[in-house]
Amino acid sequence: MTAARQERKSHRLAAIAAAILGATVVSAGLASTSIGAATTEQVVVNLHTGLAIDGFDPVAYFVEATPRVGRADLELQFAGVTWRFQNEGNRAAFAADPEVYMPRFGGHDPLAVARGAAAPGHPRLWLIVQKRLYLFYSAKARAAFAANPAGASEAAERHWPEVRRALAR
Repeated sequence: MTAARQERKSHRLAAIAAAILGATVVSAGLASTSIGAATTEQVVVNLHTGLAIDGFDPVAYFVEATPRVGRADLELQFAGVTWRFQNEGNRAAFAADPEVYMPRFGGHDPLAVARGAAAPGHPRLWLIVQKRLYLFYSAKARAAFAANPAGASEAAERHWPEVRRALAR
C-alpha cells in the first residue's frame, strides 16, 4: 500500500472512531451539555437555558461530593451568567467566594484548554483536584487528567489566557 493510501485509510479510520465515540457519548446521555453549550463564553453556558454548568449547583460538588441540579428559585447572577443552587447555604457560600466553587477554566475541559482549544465540560464528568472543580468533555479526558493532574493543569494554565482571549471574541 502506498504512503498516500495508508494516510487516507488512517484518516477514514480516525473519522469512524470519532463517530463511534460521539454516538457512545450521545447514547450515554452525556452530550447534552457539550452539544448545547456555548463555546464562545468564558463560562460554559447552556444555550437553551442560559444556565452556567447546565444548572448544576457548583457548591454541591464540594459539600456532597456529587453533582446536583440546582433549583430555579435559588439563582444567582455572577460572571455574566446564571448559577443555580440546591439550598440557601450553597448559594450564600458561592456568593461569598465564587472563585472557590466555580469550575476551573469556566467549565471548559482542561485537556482541551491545554491544547489551546475550548471544549465545554459535562457537569456529570468531574473531578476535584487541589480544591478546584474541573469538568470534562468525556470520560476518556477525565481519566487522562486523573493520571497526571499536575501536568495537565500546568499545561492548561499556560494556554488559558490565549483560549480566554479567543472566547471573548
